[in-house]
Order: sequence, then C-alpha cells, then structure tokens
Amino acid sequence: MWVRYCLRLSSKVSGVNNDRSLNLVSRIVPKPRCDGGFSRPYSTASTGGPVGFSQSGAGAMYGGTREAQSLAVEVSGAFKAMGTMEVANHYGRCFWELSKARLSMLVVATSGTGYILGSGSSIDYLGLCCTCAGTMMVAASANSLNQVFEVKNDAKMNRTKNRPLPSGRISVQQAVTWASSVGLAGTALLAFQTNTLAASLAASNLFLYAFVYTPLKQIHPINTWVGAIVGAIPPALGWAAAAGDISVNGMILPAALYFWQIPHFMALAYLCRDDYAKGGFKMFSLGDPTGRRTALVALRNCVYLLPLGYLAYDWGLASGWFCAESSLLALAISSTAAGFFVNRTSKSARRMFHASLLYLPVFMGGLLVHRVVPDDQELEETISSSLSQKEDYEHGEVVRRPIRERRPPVAYASVAPFPFLPAPSYGSW
Repeated sequence: MWVRYCLRLSSKVSGVNNDRSLNLVSRIVPKPRCDGGFSRPYSTASTGGPVGFSQSGAGAMYGGTREAQSLAVEVSGAFKAMGTMEVANHYGRCFWELSKARLSMLVVATSGTGYILGSGSSIDYLGLCCTCAGTMMVAASANSLNQVFEVKNDAKMNRTKNRPLPSGRISVQQAVTWASSVGLAGTALLAFQTNTLAASLAASNLFLYAFVYTPLKQIHPINTWVGAIVGAIPPALGWAAAAGDISVNGMILPAALYFWQIPHFMALAYLCRDDYAKGGFKMFSLGDPTGRRTALVALRNCVYLLPLGYLAYDWGLASGWFCAESSLLALAISSTAAGFFVNRTSKSARRMFHASLLYLPVFMGGLLVHRVVPDDQELEETISSSLSQKEDYEHGEVVRRPIRERRPPVAYASVAPFPFLPAPSYGSW
C-alpha cells in the first residue's frame, strides 16, 4: 500500500526526472527485515522528520525545485500518520482482546433483555442504550482485571498464552489503567443515567468476578457456581435499570442464566481439563477422572431449566407459546446432557457445549417475542376489581361468588428448581 502511495507521490515530480522519482521511492519506502518488520526509511539529513531532504540529498537531486520540497513534506507527514495509526491499531487490538469483547457483548445482550422485560408497556431507548454501554464497560473492566491476576497462569496454557499480557504485547500497568478507567466510567454512567440500584449491582458484580471468582479458580472447584452467580446478575441489572427495583418476575432470566452456565462450563472444563491442570486451576472436572459426576451435575442443572417457561407464563411475564418453546429447549439441552452422562467422551461433551450455545439466544429471543406487555388501563381495572367477590348472573339473578386469588410467585419457591427454600404459608384459597 505504501509503495503505491509513494509511487503516486513521485508521479507529481515525474516531469523533472522519472528515473530519479523511482530512486526517491526506493529511498523512502521502508525495507523489510528478516523478523517481519520494516527498517527505518533512508534519510540524507538529520532534520525534517522520517525523511530528510537537504541540498545534498533529494533537494539537490531535483535541483532544489519546489516540487521536491513539497513532496518531502507530504511524505514526511505520511510516515508520521502511519506510525500513529499502527500504534492505535496495536492498542485497540490489545484492549479488545483484554476486554474479551465477544463475551462482554453476550453479557450486554442479557442485560439489554432484562431491561426490555422490566420496561413494561413503554421502553426508554436512551436508558436502554446507557444500560448496555455501562454494562459493556463494567464487563470489559472485569475481564481485564481477570487477565491481570491470571497472567502467569495464562502463560502456561495453550488456549490463553497468546493473550496480550502473557505475550508481552501490553504491560500490566497499562491493563490496570484501562480496567480502572472503563470500570469507573461504566459504573458512573449507570448511576447517573439509570439508578443507583443498577450501578450497585454492576459494581458488586465487578468485585465478585475480579476479586472473588478469579482467585477461587486456583483454590476450590466451587468457583464454577460463584461464576454462575456472576453471570446471572446482568439481566437483573437490566431489569433494575428499567423498573427501579427487582421483582420476583424479574428473576426468571437470571435463574435461566444461572442454571444454563453450569452445563456450559462443565462441558468446557471437561474438554479443556488438561489445559486447566497445566494452568493451575481447580476445576470440578479435574477431581473427576471418569467424568461421571461432571456429567451428572450438568444434567441436573439442565433439568432445572424445565419449569422456567411455565413460571414465566404463570407469573404473567410471557405467553403460553413461550412456555411450550422453553420446555422444548430445555428438553433438547437435557438430552445432550443425558447423552454426555451415558457416553462420557469429548464428542458428547462438545455436543452439549454447542447445545448450550444455542439455548441461551433462543431462550432470550423467545422471551422478547412472547413477552406479555401489560396495558395500563387493564392494570388499573384489575387492581380496582381485586375484591374478594365477583358478580355473576344465573337465571336472571345476581350471584356473588368468592374469587380464587392467584398464587403469589413466591408460592412456587418450595418447588423445583428451588427445593431448598421453605414452603410459605398462605390463608384459604
């Protein structure tokens, strides 16, 4: 590209001497080195930037013409711009990898879905954009700090040794500065543009991921369950940013994220168990040589996904179509987990991993498509008519019948997938 650019510049003075123009191009174009880089361009003077033109150099070559002098200035500026662009591209790539941008965008998707679900009949699109931007920055900060703390471990693993810090493409100080800046900016954006509850959830999740989950990976296999909590918070953050609070209805998507992450990471830990052992991480699969317990944990959490569609329908969050679709999705991922339990091989673990990648976007998309948007007038009428009796007509006479109240959402807390919670007591139905 630079050869073509310099040839184009040299054509401006080709009327003076075409052969000497090409000679100038050969002097200013960087020479390739054996290590894949480029040597400094040739300069005949110590001033004037990357390429110097004095009376004894290119200026004399062209007889001191104005065309040669203007060419010198233009080429010098071009090389300065090239250096700036190379530096910008280098750090841009490093910060992109340091932030695990694709993973952070998945976190943003869950937070945005939570925001839409918590918005009700009207969506504040400016608030949605601010929530997504703040979540992206906080997630990037958490992922960057994770790599700062694990730089020595990442250097030992084939899967992570080419990351910016282990490969030496960026310093730890630069990574910490980047993580601190985007973390504070993201939290401040959520605090000023949404509410303090959303900002508190973001800051808490950043702390939980970077300072609890990350060191736990080298201490105890419980880190997987702590990481599942970290992954379940962003949709609750989005709901809180939209609604200002977190209701029980708003826990459907966080519960799905929590249970989904267990089979997802169990499959990943089984496939990369040798690499994790080399890096010094205490994963659940490393203490399970046969893989039976790993597969059983994955299968159990897949089964916990089954009632979520019905709960979303029963609590008025989504329509009956979503109940059916969610049940089919949960059965599909459960079948792959059952296949992994029966035949514990890398092939079956990879199949369950791919099924988990498909499950989450389809589940969130179904929630958005089939979500029930309450009408404000209907809501007011429902509240005003929530008396203990209703009127009905039988044989021309008004008959008052007691209304069977709807079970509160927390009434299902004693049922799977929450069998460990006490059953609440209620009055007569």
